[in-house]
Amino acid sequence: MIGESLLDNEPVIRLSAFIGIFAVMALLELAAPRRPLYVSKKLRWFSNLGIVVLNTALARVILPMAPVAFAFVAQEHGWGVFNIVAWNGWVELVLVVVLMDFFIWLQHVMVHAIPLLWRLHRMHHTDIDYDVTTGARFHPIEILLSFAIKFAVIALLGASPVAVLAFEIILNATSMFNHANVRLPLGLDAVLRWLVVTPDMHRVHHSAVPRECNSNFGFNLPWWDRLFGTYTAQPGAGHEAMTIGLDMFREDHEARLDQMLIQPFKCARGEYAINRRDWD
Repeated sequence: MIGESLLDNEPVIRLSAFIGIFAVMALLELAAPRRPLYVSKKLRWFSNLGIVVLNTALARVILPMAPVAFAFVAQEHGWGVFNIVAWNGWVELVLVVVLMDFFIWLQHVMVHAIPLLWRLHRMHHTDIDYDVTTGARFHPIEILLSFAIKFAVIALLGASPVAVLAFEIILNATSMFNHANVRLPLGLDAVLRWLVVTPDMHRVHHSAVPRECNSNFGFNLPWWDRLFGTYTAQPGAGHEAMTIGLDMFREDHEARLDQMLIQPFKCARGEYAINRRDWD
C-alpha cells in the first residue's frame, strides 16, 4: 500500500518540492543578488524553464518509467546490493544518497571528458548569466542519458524507492541552490562548502576559463572534487568580474529555446572538453 501510494504521488511530491525550492531561491536572488544579470530575464527564463517542460514531457513519453518506479522493479527482482544484504533503513537511505551522488559526479566528469558528450552538455554552460534557472538547463538527449545511468546505478545498488525519491529531491534542490545568483556571507559559505556545494563554489564551474570550467563538478556533495583533485576554491577574476559561459554561443539569439536545442550540432566542440588540454 505504501509503495503504491509513493509511486502514485511521486510526480506530485517532486513537482511540489521543485516549485517550493525554486520560489525560495528566486526570492533570495531578488533580495541578495551576487552578480548583475546581462541577458533579458524574460528570454532566459522562458528558454530555461521551457527546457524543463520539454525534458519532463520527453522523459515521460520515451522512458517506460521514472527512477522511483524502476527502483520498485529492482526491488521486486532482488537486484542490487541492498536487495541482497539486509540493512537498517536509515543507513541504507544515507548510503544510497551518497553513492548515487558520487555516480552523478562521475557522470558529470564524463560529459566533460568525452567530446561527443561534451557537445550535449555544453548547452548547460552556454548560459552567459547564472541564476536558479541555469540549474535546470540541460539538453533533452543528456537528460535521457542521465536517466539510463541512474537506472544502471539503481540496479547495481538495489536502492529502495524511498531512497531514490529522497536523492532525486535532494539533487534537484541542491542544483537550484548552487546555481542561484545569491550572495551568501563569506563566513557562512566557507562552512557550508564542506557539507554542500554552494553557489560560489559551483559558479567557478561555469567560468569561461577552461581550467576553472573543468573543476568543481559536484552538484550536491562537495567532497568528491576535494578527494579527486578537481576542486577550485575561487575564480581567478573574482565572482563579480568573472565571465560566465563559454567562448562560443554568446550572441543574444543563442538564448532562444530553438537555438539552444541545436547547439550540440553547431560549431566545433571547442577547447573545453577535458581531453583538449591546450590550456595546460
